[in-house]
Amino acid sequence: MSASPSGLTSDDPATVAPSDGRKSIGDESLAPQSTRIMGRASYFLAWFGGCVSIGTFAMGSSVVGTLNLIQATLAIAIGCFVIGIALALNGAAGYKYGIPFMVQARSAFGFAGTRLPGLVRAVPAIVWYGFQSWIGAGALNMVSATLFGFDNLVFYFITFQLLQIALSVTGFQGIKWLENLGSGFILLSLVYMFVATIQRYGDELSANLLTMEGSWGMPFWGATMLFLGIYSTMMLNVSDYSREHKTGSGPGLLTTLYAMSILPCTLFMGLIGFMVSEATGTADPIQVFANAVDNTPLLMTTLLFIAFAQVTTNVLNNVVPPTYVLMDIFKLKFPVATVIVGLLAFATFPWKLVQPGSAEGLQLFVQTYSAFLGPIFAILVVDYYVIRRRTLDIDKLYDASGPYRGVNAAALIATAVGIVAALLFSAVSWYASLIPAGLTYFLLMKHWPACQRFNQ
Repeated sequence: MSASPSGLTSDDPATVAPSDGRKSIGDESLAPQSTRIMGRASYFLAWFGGCVSIGTFAMGSSVVGTLNLIQATLAIAIGCFVIGIALALNGAAGYKYGIPFMVQARSAFGFAGTRLPGLVRAVPAIVWYGFQSWIGAGALNMVSATLFGFDNLVFYFITFQLLQIALSVTGFQGIKWLENLGSGFILLSLVYMFVATIQRYGDELSANLLTMEGSWGMPFWGATMLFLGIYSTMMLNVSDYSREHKTGSGPGLLTTLYAMSILPCTLFMGLIGFMVSEATGTADPIQVFANAVDNTPLLMTTLLFIAFAQVTTNVLNNVVPPTYVLMDIFKLKFPVATVIVGLLAFATFPWKLVQPGSAEGLQLFVQTYSAFLGPIFAILVVDYYVIRRRTLDIDKLYDASGPYRGVNAAALIATAVGIVAALLFSAVSWYASLIPAGLTYFLLMKHWPACQRFNQ
């Protein structure tokens, strides 16, 4: 039995994370979590509110002409349940020991080597942060132009981004309340938008989407990966969130919490994007909903929902991961790192991503970064379950001069092997990368002498 840096025993998760609920606003660190603030209901609602991604709408748009309505629905459902299993698997270390993703990755990649998975996770988050902020700002601008005659998208983009930065600084305590309070509004709005879409375009949709043959082959499985790929980023750093969940939930319950919290939003958003893009030919969600709703008060409600949904998604999924990366690499405080992440989102030029052909571009973006994320996910799972047998030495994970110092070449080689396999089968890149990367890592860790100090 070893002692952690905080004096807690590393093999007793209950002592690592007492759940008294007392946590200061913005009090986040990379140390083993001392206080967990989310019970099952809060954790479910956090994932529910954090998964209303406009990127899901774009993925729905991108499979128009390839799948029929039934195939699209099944593709989304399959993707969500794979996500649930993956989140439960990779989030187990963070849940048990209260450690974040950047610390979890040290046993596989080494202290210096974690910069690779950290960077691979941070870049897509910042791009999505900027993209979704631009969408939210566009919704606010349309409300303003309609009601007050003030039309200035740049002004709303800057203002909206500064608001999100201010909210992000509050940390998980603020995120918890934002997600919990917003989930009900999000669900009602999604149901309304789905019904409005059916009412407006029902005849045309039934003629096209239900009668077309579609495909049950590679395009179908590629579609499951696209909807899965939206969350492949969170599958990597799920420990950043699971360390906030109070102890007492088994693997089966956690899988159910993840899958069922993600499924409703993903299903509604994906199908709305799929159906409306088929009917109108546009992938811009602001224009889509402006066309779908001909009642001004309801349109304003819908647009405000779009703006609010971007906030709930960004602060949970696109701020925390790169913030922890900056904290680990540059030893920054949480508030400072969140501000830097928010400013970096300005530099992603999100207005370039919201174009008539943006759905295809975002599809390529998801396929590409999934090719890099899949191998790292496989390595982390093999490392925790096969190499470590679900037992971590917390002292070593925080000892920069210990056996995990430097870079573990086995993890880098396995990542490269997984990336090559993924790029060879780009339509299902995340799936294709798992076995090559995981098997390569296992064999190198067992048989390559240069990696044996990481086996201690």
